[in-house]
Amino acid sequence: MILAAGLGTRLRPLTHDVPKALVEVGGVPMLERVARRLIDAGADRLVINISPHPEMIRTFLEERDHFGVEVEISEEPDGPMETGGGLKQAAPLFRRDAPFVMHNVDVLTEIDLPALYAAHRAGGALATLAVRTPETERYLLFDDAGLLGYAYQGQEKTARDAAGEVQRFDFCGVQVLSPAIFGHLEEEGKFSIITTYLRLAREGARIVPFDVGEALWIDIGTHERLAEADAAVEAGRAA
Repeated sequence: MILAAGLGTRLRPLTHDVPKALVEVGGVPMLERVARRLIDAGADRLVINISPHPEMIRTFLEERDHFGVEVEISEEPDGPMETGGGLKQAAPLFRRDAPFVMHNVDVLTEIDLPALYAAHRAGGALATLAVRTPETERYLLFDDAGLLGYAYQGQEKTARDAAGEVQRFDFCGVQVLSPAIFGHLEEEGKFSIITTYLRLAREGARIVPFDVGEALWIDIGTHERLAEADAAVEAGRAA
């Protein structure tokens, strides 16, 4: 699933007339970059949620012949429903026969997607989150049992008692989920998948990290980061 319903408010005025999913990096819309990376990693079907400028995205996908794979669209006409709400709304579109990757559209990355997927299959967790060393005071906490809690502005909060060494990571907006997740999405309306994960962590579910190390990762949510992503592509650091 590609999460492509964001408003891109920090990229305005660029996103006044263009959805964030079609913002270009190195001359290629991010939706295409993410889609082709997923397909190269083995995806044969894409679920894409959309909200602002839906017809622009539908037309773009048709012009690209849906990148040669089956594409299902989950439209959010009343505004973006965030990661958890978007996944829950799109639930009927999933085959549910295997784990699936969920990837934010605004992330330019060279994360090894097949390795992430293989780690999830081998680990037996409900979700496996691509993570990296934190750069801000907002991050997730993990221990030997998986997701433990989170920090906001440096204030750490845990969902349960710690089990073993505590590690601190930034979530990269790329993850692999078991289809069993659809039986656990109890929250309603617009909500973050992290809210669900923290509740499930309290209940004993395993949500585990996959450290991507020094792999290129740029969230293009601001004009400065967008310029950084353009530079990375121009320098050959990203395909």
